[in-house]
Amino acid sequence: MEIISKILIAIVALEHLYILYMEMFAWETLGKKTFKGSLPDEMFKPTKKLAANQGLYNGFLSAGLIWTFFICDQIWAKNVSIFFLACVIVAGIYGALSASKKIFFVQALPAIIVMIFVLLR
Repeated sequence: MEIISKILIAIVALEHLYILYMEMFAWETLGKKTFKGSLPDEMFKPTKKLAANQGLYNGFLSAGLIWTFFICDQIWAKNVSIFFLACVIVAGIYGALSASKKIFFVQALPAIIVMIFVLLR
């Protein structure tokens, strides 16, 4: 169970690294494709700095999850992973309520599933 939870944590961390990249460096290209229909095309350039800020926060979530792989004490590693997964879940739920319901399924639901595996190990 521990190996599965670590693999799943890595997947969520990679997802947030991708979000960091998209929002910080590719907002006007990948961001436009990802949020097609949610935001008019002409809004991507003026919101580039706002998206970069959001991307930075996603990077912090990813860094926290990656950090858990370097913590030797298993109890401490589990607690840190629970904290950062909870942050991802809250961010995903807030995003679903404030921006797009799709965010729940892309961000919060995977973190909820991983949280279940972490809590069961």
